[in-house]
Amino acid sequence: MIQFWVRAALSGLIVAAIATIARRSPAAGALVASLPLLSLLGMIWLWHDTHDPARLAAHVEATFWYVLPSLPMFLVVPAALRHGVGFWPALAAGCALTILLYFITIGVAARFGVRL
Repeated sequence: MIQFWVRAALSGLIVAAIATIARRSPAAGALVASLPLLSLLGMIWLWHDTHDPARLAAHVEATFWYVLPSLPMFLVVPAALRHGVGFWPALAAGCALTILLYFITIGVAARFGVRL
């Protein structure tokens, strides 16, 4: 249970650091946010817990495929904000689009033999 809390605290510190950096420089905060820090930590913790190369490989590959449908959100949210849409509706629209694209990605990937 202590491992869980250490992992949660470390992940939370990364998110808090990104928010703090972004207050001073949106571009610098975006750069840090774009780094796959949480993905790397997830890989390290999965390896530490399982030492299973097949499981880790499946996890990393699935992460790649799930990143792709999340990218349009980073265009939809700022476009909506620039057109006067409030923060929460813009964020909700970006999340809804991402969820829709996740389902589409799962379906398309399955047609090509990729199981997610």
